[in-house]
Amino acid sequence: MRALLFPLLLLTAPAAAQQADTGAARGGRAFVPADWYRVTTVSTPAISPDGQRVAFTVTTVNEKENKRHSEVWLADVAGGAPVRLTDPTNESSAPRWTPDGTRLLFTSSRPGSKVRTWALRMDRPGGEAFEADSIREGSWPADRRFVAWADTVEGPARDTAAAPKDPWEKMPAMARPPHGAITQPLDAARFDGRHVIDFPYKSNGTGFVPGRREARAWRARQLWRQDAGGARRQLTDGAYSHFDVTVSPDGKWIAFTADPALRPDSVVQAERDSLGRLRFDARREERRNERDIFLVAAEGGAPRRLTTQDGSEGGLAWSPDGRELAFVNRQARSGPERLYVVGTEGGAPRELLGDWPYEPDRCDWLAGGAIACGVAIGGRTAFVTIDPRTRRRTEVLGGRRRLSGFSTSPDGRTVAYVATSLTRPTELHVASLPGGEERQLTRFNDRLNAEVAWADGERFTYPSVGGLEIEAWLMRPHGYVEGRRYPLVLYIHGGPHSAYGENWFDEFQNLAGAGMWVLFTNPRGSSGYGAAFTYATRGRWGEEDYQDLMKAVDLAIRRPGVDSTRLGVTGGSYGGFMTAWITAKTSRFRAAQADRMISNWWSWYGSSDAQGLTEYEFLGKPWENPALYDRYAPIRFVDRVTTPTLIVQSEEDHRTPMTDAEQWFMALRKRGIPAEFVRYPRSNHDLSRTGEPWLLVDRLGRLRQWFGHWLGR
Repeated sequence: MRALLFPLLLLTAPAAAQQADTGAARGGRAFVPADWYRVTTVSTPAISPDGQRVAFTVTTVNEKENKRHSEVWLADVAGGAPVRLTDPTNESSAPRWTPDGTRLLFTSSRPGSKVRTWALRMDRPGGEAFEADSIREGSWPADRRFVAWADTVEGPARDTAAAPKDPWEKMPAMARPPHGAITQPLDAARFDGRHVIDFPYKSNGTGFVPGRREARAWRARQLWRQDAGGARRQLTDGAYSHFDVTVSPDGKWIAFTADPALRPDSVVQAERDSLGRLRFDARREERRNERDIFLVAAEGGAPRRLTTQDGSEGGLAWSPDGRELAFVNRQARSGPERLYVVGTEGGAPRELLGDWPYEPDRCDWLAGGAIACGVAIGGRTAFVTIDPRTRRRTEVLGGRRRLSGFSTSPDGRTVAYVATSLTRPTELHVASLPGGEERQLTRFNDRLNAEVAWADGERFTYPSVGGLEIEAWLMRPHGYVEGRRYPLVLYIHGGPHSAYGENWFDEFQNLAGAGMWVLFTNPRGSSGYGAAFTYATRGRWGEEDYQDLMKAVDLAIRRPGVDSTRLGVTGGSYGGFMTAWITAKTSRFRAAQADRMISNWWSWYGSSDAQGLTEYEFLGKPWENPALYDRYAPIRFVDRVTTPTLIVQSEEDHRTPMTDAEQWFMALRKRGIPAEFVRYPRSNHDLSRTGEPWLLVDRLGRLRQWFGHWLGR
């Protein structure tokens, strides 16, 4: 099915949504859960090859139909109203340009079509979107004469006449006997269950996934090339897989990463799950060489290894003159991710960040010779350039906000990105390089910003155990009046290796809008502060990180207007574990809400899809280190809990499955502790972020109700 590209002039953003940003009115009203339906989310910017336009994804919520809707839009770097490019009756997202800028590719799910990649002609006005799965996406040289990529090789066509009939071919995928199984159904038509002999067999968000049935499911990813207007051809035929394929600017070389010894995939791929993704392997050594960089001539031939260091190289970027490659690497599992440069003739890679604790995200080599990276610096994000000769760093973009989706023009003069702050939902921006002069290109949320008085947060830091500095924020309740005291709720993030920060967040605005202080902090174990900080909790969950949180509460309750007798605590995932852990250690909180919680590490290990987390963090499997699995299981100390608790869990959560919430609820109710248990259908671990709109907003409402009841107004 083809989609019409409607006339662009008729699809400019609504005038009210494109007004100048007036900011949240000082006397604006409080946020209410229903406002969530009105927030527009901007994501995945892609700047055109000529640096003049930016394509991006716009996601809105259709409250009536209980679903999100995504479209591809286009904005001029010079300014003006952005325009919608894709048919509003279909879902479209993730735009990306062909190197010549004549086509814009995007992902779309369209009724009646199995094609996922579609395209629009951008070198002429109007026209229809057309199927584009045949357009190869990969890496191109500067002259765009060919494209290179890595993909699996299809085996020879099966001789269906000679092949034996598969007695299980009509069965659901997971009902069939897996390869190597001993048992089988007595009658294929009468068994519709699941047959499992290996793991992982389930994944959060995906659900149950069939295991590999045949060895050929692990075919190696080979190098391919297609000349402009020509046929595709295979450049390699090895037993190992090629990754991070990147063509040199002059088109003479193709760089890629692979197993250091070019071992067959039967060895390397043993660490991949049933969907072909790298499996988290907790048994790996702290230092191990996992992937190196190789070069091969663009016409094919024997590869030449360029690096030999520990870790897994990735994120390859050629220098403009083609003489060097930049890459990122984490040499030790709990070590920092570093930025390196290596000459294409060989030699030892040069590390560029030194003892700077922060870790680069995606990096691009700009035409002027600098390397540009997005970097999380605590709770904020910066766009940084590094001079590879002097190692001098320059923060081009920063401030109290979070930036994402950096897309740099080929000439290195412009970068497009999405920006958000505590009081502003996401909008598209561009900046000139190297100076960083910014322009905001979209204003989809202006009307809501002018109507709702978003709560701001005061940032502060404090020394905790061992003198470690912790970053935190205290958000003031809506309608705050000097001389009055208001309840406070402590929020704890998940992970534990994630982080809160300087971005608009519906959950904080929800409770602040209900008249409560919101305290959120990044205790040790959070990301964005360096590897040593991130892994400081290994083998010690609930110890110093607990003290980090309590010290933040101690500081917050000293503030005028905070009622120390009306405290609440909430968190999800690791934050759900920590919420239960806190209520087992202290009775200072009058109410708690545990989201996608973990109460018993033994049962969690046997039912989750992420056993590798505790295998590393708890220094082994449960039977290898039972003391730690018992020591940090809140259920072992539930007899100490007196805090009324609301438990929220998703029926299809395979990351923190239902069983732990059931145990916690049962224990609390058997002991007479006030508790409510809300189980959301059709929802997984990501309910609070990407769940069904009605259920997500319902959860926001229940948090307000629970804390409003126990903490009072």
